[in-house]
Amino acid sequence: MTDLAVVVGSKNDIGKIQAGIEILEKFNIQYELKVISAHRNPDKLRRFCKEIEKKNFKAVIACAGMAAALPGFVASYVDIPVIGVALEGGFPGGIDALLSIVGVPKGLGLASTGVGKSAFINAVIFFLEIMALKEKRYSSVLKEVKGTFK
Repeated sequence: MTDLAVVVGSKNDIGKIQAGIEILEKFNIQYELKVISAHRNPDKLRRFCKEIEKKNFKAVIACAGMAAALPGFVASYVDIPVIGVALEGGFPGGIDALLSIVGVPKGLGLASTGVGKSAFINAVIFFLEIMALKEKRYSSVLKEVKGTFK
């Protein structure tokens, strides 16, 4: 069963989240990865968002750089947790992307775990924490993943 959707805004972003992808794979956490730009392909992203609940995903990690509309766009369409990850690429340090994510209007349940590679790893951990609330199998994985950083 695939509980997690991961969406990035461009193919170049995949390398920026690779360390977190390796954690997902090492601990056998099923995920579906999509590359869809909110700015270049809004209709495709809208269609994917409508499929999210049909596919029974439990959460989405949405990653984007620069004018990072992707996480907010996804959060506006779904009623499951969305975790936004700002990626470096525009202003130094990815501050532009971070501000785009944390500056969404009220009414959108969008969390942010920060900027860059560590932010995606933290998003994976946050996903595991959410899932561990209801599913025991995620509790042991969460402890193991957190243990690798001690």
